Amino acid sequence: MKSENQPGSNDKEVNQFLTFELAGDSYAVEILTVQEIRGWEPVRKIPNTPGFIKGALNLRGTIVPVLDLRERFGLENVEYTPVTVVIVLSINNKDHPMVLGVIADTVSDVLDLNLADIKPAPNFGVNIDTRYMRGIYVAKQGMIMLLDVDKLLDVDDLSKIESLL
Repeated sequence: MKSENQPGSNDKEVNQFLTFELAGDSYAVEILTVQEIRGWEPVRKIPNTPGFIKGALNLRGTIVPVLDLRERFGLENVEYTPVTVVIVLSINNKDHPMVLGVIADTVSDVLDLNLADIKPAPNFGVNIDTRYMRGIYVAKQGMIMLLDVDKLLDVDDLSKIESLL
């Protein structure tokens, strides 16, 4: 007898994803990477870091770098509002496990997605950067870009942040 999540099983593998909005578009991260969701609060600036790294917050004794996904993805900057959130994620970038906060316009929902329904990230050519994308899910309300949270910071960014914290 096959278990539910083994290849060849009749049952489909389903994962949960937290969806959120950035500049009117829907994005999602796997729920297992989410530690918590916090309302926006000012962060402590970190000198000599890229502009998309807004600073750090103290999360129960852990210093957590916070990055603005709008800036990271080259989207228009906006003022933070009462619905702006920081999604605290556990990432593992090149064997560097850490906690990271990402700023999003608002949190939407938690979706159960069949992994077979996730389309691979499209290849737009060399001028479009899709390295942060895990894939795309086409929902009734539109496309949802699924992010690979482990790729939101590269090794150079990580080493700069770790040396300053």
